[in-house]
Amino acid sequence: MKTLLGADLRTAHRIYLVLAALFICSLVVSNLIFQKFFYWNPLGLFNFEISVGLLPYPITFLITDLVSEIYGRRKANDLVLAGIFASVFSLGIIYVADAAPATDFSAIKDDVFNRVFGATTIAVIASMLAYLFAQFVDIQIYHFWKRLTKGKMLWLRNNASTIFSQFVDTMSVLLLLCYYDVIPWERFWPLLGAGFLFKLLVALIDTPLLYLGVYVFRRLFKLDIGEEIKID
Repeated sequence: MKTLLGADLRTAHRIYLVLAALFICSLVVSNLIFQKFFYWNPLGLFNFEISVGLLPYPITFLITDLVSEIYGRRKANDLVLAGIFASVFSLGIIYVADAAPATDFSAIKDDVFNRVFGATTIAVIASMLAYLFAQFVDIQIYHFWKRLTKGKMLWLRNNASTIFSQFVDTMSVLLLLCYYDVIPWERFWPLLGAGFLFKLLVALIDTPLLYLGVYVFRRLFKLDIGEEIKID
């Protein structure tokens, strides 16, 4: 664990705040837009049928892996807890907004607002439970492989942790949403397969991005392989 001082410490704090902001924004937005589903057929190979809520969600796992690698397990866990708090807070705002009666001249009427955001309560609760479990699983597996490989083979711990935790997350969310009739049960397996395959592809694609981020951090703060920053 490397202790930073002066300008380096301030820079490390600022970068952590930016990563935290991106993480929380991605998480909250994914819970708000999840009800829209779309088709995506890359190169005509496979027809994905997935929620737009999955688009920002893999960013959260990339950021937690980067924070785990550079700032350590505790700061990654702090990020997860901050995301939970932001999700609960956003849920409270949506509840109040839904309860407030619309005026006659309001462009969005009560029924439309409720139809768009009415299932958000269940979605956020389902997402939070699955997300909390999956993110902690991701962090634990990541650091397990980091210790085992002595800080080497970054690609292995990135993909091993993300792939498993993404499957846990996808399955948990769909089980809860189907149980509460937000999504019909007959859509469970197609959505699980498409959602997990999409996240698997994203996990493979984001590996070079993780390498780039780690490279920049190591150059910026003169870190050895496997060395972490202490910013407390």
